[in-house]
Amino acid sequence: MELAYYSDYAVRLVNSEEPARGKDSLTSVEAVRELFGGNQSAARRATDADVTRFRSVRARLRAVFEAADGGDETLAVDLLNSLLLEFPVSPQISGHDFRDDDGRPLWHMHLADHPSNATAGYAAIAAMGLAFHLTEYGVDRLGLCEAAPCRNAYLDTSTNRSRRYCSDRCATRANVAAYRARKRLEADRSEKTGLAADSAQRSSASGER
Repeated sequence: MELAYYSDYAVRLVNSEEPARGKDSLTSVEAVRELFGGNQSAARRATDADVTRFRSVRARLRAVFEAADGGDETLAVDLLNSLLLEFPVSPQISGHDFRDDDGRPLWHMHLADHPSNATAGYAAIAAMGLAFHLTEYGVDRLGLCEAAPCRNAYLDTSTNRSRRYCSDRCATRANVAAYRARKRLEADRSEKTGLAADSAQRSSASGER
């Protein structure tokens, strides 16, 4: 399992809430367990108490994305370091679930957590994954969707650092909105030009009389 995979934990948790829309899907222990994806052994540790704890970690992770998106690299790193200190992990070499054609393990780095509860385990993996992404690609690769009111978090893995939206859907919506805004502006300018021409023509006709 590549270490970059773990950064998706942070994105999934942050995007469980859409503050601008007043939406929050993190309302039950079942919702908490869904965030773990295929890691069902870790998901089973979740209890009702983890709902509140997950929301607290979510707010801290969103603050990392907000700082990065706002260009404050130092703040983003400081906020992430505080999570890493509070929720540590132990990197280990693992070969489970992955085999080559000869049946030998495909060794890879694995993050082993030692949680006191489900939230601690999830937060440790999410923070470490985000840290690997940040140090590998740069703080500016952590973004928030520009298609208002979305503001979902995303990780920019484009070759030219050009990503601005969390999904193709948001990109399309933003492009359509920009196109319509340009058309309205062009129509307004055309109307003003027409009115100015009419006014000038009337003034000229009045002067001739």
